[in-house]
Amino acid sequence: MTYSLDHQDIRDGIAKLSQDFGGEYWQDCDKQDAYPAAFVDRLTAEGYLAALIPEAYGGLGLPLSAGGAILEEIHRSGGNAAACHAQMYTMGTLLRHGSEEQKRSWLPQIASGALRLQAFGVTEPTSGTDTSALKTTARKQGDHYIINGQKLWTSRAAQSDLMILLARTSPVPEGGKKTDGLSVFLVDMRDVLDKSLTIRPVSTMMNHSTTQVFFDDMPVPAANLIGEEGKGFRYILSGMNAERMLIAAECIGDAKWFIQQARNYGCEREVFGRPIAQNQGIQFPLARAYSSMRSAELMLQKAYQLYEQGHNPGEEANLSKLQAADASWQAAEACLQTFGGFGFATEYNVERKYRETRLYQVAPVSTNLILSYIAEHVLKMPRSY
Repeated sequence: MTYSLDHQDIRDGIAKLSQDFGGEYWQDCDKQDAYPAAFVDRLTAEGYLAALIPEAYGGLGLPLSAGGAILEEIHRSGGNAAACHAQMYTMGTLLRHGSEEQKRSWLPQIASGALRLQAFGVTEPTSGTDTSALKTTARKQGDHYIINGQKLWTSRAAQSDLMILLARTSPVPEGGKKTDGLSVFLVDMRDVLDKSLTIRPVSTMMNHSTTQVFFDDMPVPAANLIGEEGKGFRYILSGMNAERMLIAAECIGDAKWFIQQARNYGCEREVFGRPIAQNQGIQFPLARAYSSMRSAELMLQKAYQLYEQGHNPGEEANLSKLQAADASWQAAEACLQTFGGFGFATEYNVERKYRETRLYQVAPVSTNLILSYIAEHVLKMPRSY
């Protein structure tokens, strides 16, 4: 990859930091199903997790593309940003829709690392991607809301102090939209953990620190309601474009890592007296993966440009995530095939990264849901669900 990239100083800084957290570090975390606390602490200490928080609240005040550069470089270096990426896009809900008092109360502590905002409570066991069907309720009682229900796939809840939570505060009004009556709360989990809030880990095929959480008459101060009651769905939706783009950046980082590892191994590995990279059976899949990665990267750059100019890049953000997830999976397949049997050995990290990048076909937001979005909102076809 010989072309120039944006935010090169940030990329260089992340690359240097990542040298202290090589393959063996991630292998150990994977074996122990452990949260990479030392890595996240280092990112926090060097200010990277406060990149998108405005300077007025103690952050760096950088554009979204800078956040994407951080996440991409973590993945390109062989790491996994899933342990901390949520802070970048969940924080946006508070930043865009929170009151000035809420922002001054919480954002400086998040920026300094005194508090972690990593948990995002939206998905439920019975609703899946149909967010409007969620059953978690928040009932107003005096100066508090009392919350009951359950969330699933709430990653990093056990490592977070705060959670952005979506709950239903009123039934769907007659003739209204299913998304009406949903509200967003900032939950300080330190106050309620093991009392009215229970967190249970969910074991998965990759080390993702994901959980299910249960709310049993959990009190949340009314002051922690973000924005207006009943408008929470649109608040969550407004942050989805940023989420799509940041996750696309991770996928592009993965694709670059797979392509580079396969290229290096193919040039070094000799069979029948010649490097296997001399064979078109090795070259062509990697060349196609590179082509797909570059196409996704260019789409993402366009999405960043529109977003940072104040536009709503729904089409470009969704296409970025779709193309980048496909590119990372294509590169993963080509890399594993290049390594052959050695690709299944943990010491090469290929099998770990292979498991990790497969997630992006499903979440955040499945490939099929993006295709439905493109069909309905871009091609103006009838809604399919």
